[in-house]
Amino acid sequence: MSATADHAEERTNPAARLGFEPGQVVQEIGYDDDVEQELRESIEAVIGQELVDEDYDDVADAVVLWFREDDGDLTDALVDAIGMIDEGAPVWLMTPKTGRDGYIEPSDINEAAQTAGLSQTRSINAGKDWTGSRLVTPKAARSGKR
Repeated sequence: MSATADHAEERTNPAARLGFEPGQVVQEIGYDDDVEQELRESIEAVIGQELVDEDYDDVADAVVLWFREDDGDLTDALVDAIGMIDEGAPVWLMTPKTGRDGYIEPSDINEAAQTAGLSQTRSINAGKDWTGSRLVTPKAARSGKR
């Protein structure tokens, strides 16, 4: 595939922007009827299988966490999410956009991520009502530095 075709796919396929690959196991947490269905379907199309739910009892390659302001404690949700994946695997935190019900301040996301031991590497427009934040374990934590 050419670089131009790659960029075209990233614009038309939301999951391509998230870095998912065929064969990955992606666990979805916080699903409700308000989530971005087009994004979910595009992730499933890329990975070639359905997203696994919160009851999945093996290690996933990534987590998609849908989280709204009234869903409880974000730090706790992030700690739970990183317990479901291998070290270094991403957690895609999906939160409602500014002005939408359940909106979470970016500073609150950053604070919860840091408390959970994660760093935000980038943000994306995840659809009409949702923003996505890619969170990963910091390199220093993985290398064993004190």
